[in-house]
Amino acid sequence: MVFHHIGIACRDIDREQRAWTPVGYVSEGDAFADPAQGVRGRFLIGPGPRLELLEPLAGDTTLAPWLGAGSRMYHHAYEVPDLDAAVAGMCDEGARVAREPLPAVAFGGRHVCFLALRSMILVELIGST
Repeated sequence: MVFHHIGIACRDIDREQRAWTPVGYVSEGDAFADPAQGVRGRFLIGPGPRLELLEPLAGDTTLAPWLGAGSRMYHHAYEVPDLDAAVAGMCDEGARVAREPLPAVAFGGRHVCFLALRSMILVELIGST
């Protein structure tokens, strides 16, 4: 696994980006919308780990549990060479699939899968193809 980013739930990615500007973060690219996941997002790069700012698309509740609880940093993402093998290995270690693999706009259609660790940390695995 190779670390890729920390996902941050927010209500407005433009306002959230302005909050990260003083510490040196800038857009890595254009914003994207992913209707299958119910989010609009933007990656930021800066002096620390890459950040993925995510806001809910109109009418979607995907991020509601985190936003409602005030939990902003809600997932760690890792690139893996074999998504199916990585998911199976994590499940063997006690993780559970929180969202089945699906193609992600942010990664050019590569499949991603979200898993909850026993500690309730959410992990996103990003497949290589």
